[in-house]
Amino acid sequence: MNEPVHSPDQLKSRLRRRASDLGFDLFGVTTPDPPPHLDVYQRWLDHDRHGQMAYLATDRAHRVRSDPRRLLSSCQSILVLGMNYLPHDPAPAERSQARVAAYALGDDYHDVIPQRLERLIADLEGWVGRSIPHRIHTDTGPILERELAQRAGLGWIGKNTCLIHPQRGSYFFLAEVLLGLGLPADQPMRADHCGSCTRCLEACPTACILPDRTLDASRCISYLTIELRGDLTAEQRRLAGDWVFGCDVCQQVCPWNQRFAEPTDDPVYQTRPFLQQAGLTEFLQLDTPAYQEAMRGSPLKRAKRAGLVRNAAAAAGNLRLVETAQALEGVLKGDPAPEARATAAWALAQIEPGRARPALLAALAQETDPAVRREIEKALPDRGARETSTGE
Repeated sequence: MNEPVHSPDQLKSRLRRRASDLGFDLFGVTTPDPPPHLDVYQRWLDHDRHGQMAYLATDRAHRVRSDPRRLLSSCQSILVLGMNYLPHDPAPAERSQARVAAYALGDDYHDVIPQRLERLIADLEGWVGRSIPHRIHTDTGPILERELAQRAGLGWIGKNTCLIHPQRGSYFFLAEVLLGLGLPADQPMRADHCGSCTRCLEACPTACILPDRTLDASRCISYLTIELRGDLTAEQRRLAGDWVFGCDVCQQVCPWNQRFAEPTDDPVYQTRPFLQQAGLTEFLQLDTPAYQEAMRGSPLKRAKRAGLVRNAAAAAGNLRLVETAQALEGVLKGDPAPEARATAAWALAQIEPGRARPALLAALAQETDPAVRREIEKALPDRGARETSTGE
């Protein structure tokens, strides 16, 4: 049986080692003091940069965000941890393969990280011989995670808004444990190693990265393909490019990732078999049973089945992939989600409007949703002229 450890420095060192054993690559401690740059976040909200994510702007979220102790009144210190999620060979091999952000290729971190942190806290409670009040968060509450991570010495917030570690890059999940226990705080990372580099701003496909190290979520591909529900406008479809879920461009071009980021060997974050093999056609053919089977335990569930089919249709249209036309016609004819049907009509018009005309006309004859009908009619720009000349 382990002897009790009472020194805060000893506890912190022991926690750091145990966290590493549990798969956490970064570890730091900070205080529960209010975040010093809350005003930047508030201005971001005031300018509606958060799109339709209204939950970010509630009064309760602001109160909690401004003082972490509102989540745990007895909080004396905050553990901040980072876990590498970069799988081996994350990039799609073929143009027609579904493009998914690296963090979503493996298991859902919301399932993985809290379980491991509970084990970490159970060990801590065993060392001190008593229960410790705590709250665990990983992208699940109104906490400014990157600011806490910077304050705990884990990295700096880059121009692409990601937390960047100077020896490991930015492919990390962040997690926090609010503790009713005092531990020595680490020194914040005050250096900004982005310098004059602007590769992320120049490479962003939608120009959503702003000069003040925030981004316009309403133009970000990750927002468009994950958070935005319902139908997309024609502009939003074009902005989404060939991504089905998320986007990695600003991280892929970052010199700190190109030089230092290494894939993890953790099996839970390796690319799932479905995503190793799935092309856009397979995503377009995702009915409910197939979706439930393929996405069990996956972060892709966040976009729901309708969102994934919609996104795949937009990607197929942007890439003008003729081989997806038949699957798109199937979506147009019978998918239960109107946003998927509308996007399929748009995509067919991008790929081969002449050949798709019979399928579009057949769909128009049976479609009852007004928005989908309008999209089909847009995909048939010469319909009225042809009906007049032929007497149809």
